[in-house]
Amino acid sequence: QVQLAESGGGLVQAGGSLRLSCAASGHTFTYYGMGWFRQAPGKEREFVAAISWSGGSTYYADSVKGRFTISRDNAKNTVYLQMNSLKPEDTAVYYCAAKRTLIAVVTTTLHEYDYWGQGTQVTVSS
Repeated sequence: QVQLAESGGGLVQAGGSLRLSCAASGHTFTYYGMGWFRQAPGKEREFVAAISWSGGSTYYADSVKGRFTISRDNAKNTVYLQMNSLKPEDTAVYYCAAKRTLIAVVTTTLHEYDYWGQGTQVTVSS
């Protein structure tokens, strides 16, 4: 069982930056692919970014490519999402997710993830 706890959300003006963190506990973090998803009011949860357990592969949604960066520190059991050049349309609750895997690949599909955090609110004002 893996517990995930997101932090770092908040209110920021358009063009600003935030760094989200997701701390994992309860199991070895290494062999878990990690992902970030978001859900805006009235919309379905959508993929944002993913990173393989080794950190060697990353993948981004087109809407955030070039603005967001996902990274991980396996020694700290933490995955990060650096968000720059934020736009009002980035406003959502952001969730991190973990998928147990021995293969160092990224996973973009929501239902393939095994564990989820409670989410952190990101609000971007115009």
